[in-house]
Amino acid sequence: MSIEKMSAKAKELKSKGHSTREICQEMHLSQATVEWLLAKQASDNFTESVPADVKVGWRTIGVSGTRIQAIAEIMADVILEEQENQQFDLDMVAGLTNNGVPLATIISDILGLDFGMIRPSRGEGNETNYASNYAGLDGKHIVVVDDVVSSGSTATEAIDFVRKEGGIPVLVTVLINKKADDEINKVPLRALIRARPVRE
Repeated sequence: MSIEKMSAKAKELKSKGHSTREICQEMHLSQATVEWLLAKQASDNFTESVPADVKVGWRTIGVSGTRIQAIAEIMADVILEEQENQQFDLDMVAGLTNNGVPLATIISDILGLDFGMIRPSRGEGNETNYASNYAGLDGKHIVVVDDVVSSGSTATEAIDFVRKEGGIPVLVTVLINKKADDEINKVPLRALIRARPVRE
């Protein structure tokens, strides 16, 4: 997707009332990139350089339940590998809305674990919350599942929430990690793919 198309998409989402954070989550971009795109849209003479970022799109997977199942099977295998290496207990898989939920649902089925759904805050004035129709967090060893880690703020928020609710976050697993880190908030981070900009 070109810079112009990304800028237009960011502006469209903003006009629909999305917060900057929601735009970041929808477009799989960092906050710095979204802010740059919105500022660029506001001025034809915007001259700042593009922030270092990687645009992620996984629509080819997302349009097919069979493909989502296949990716979830790989993620489940990675979780079991990490469990063996780190020697942690495992009781539950919690998906982050929206994109982590389909993966987490299938992973919980494959591994025979409880399923939960965490809703990250949408921005200023909103708090992380939990869908009460699903398994509770208290006392459980939990794998947090999402699609992409950009800045890590959403995963950090989820980890803090799990701890506040009495759960024990043991692993964060995602499709794509855009950070150099192998942990978030003292919790191991495993991704199927690491994507980082290369700087000279």
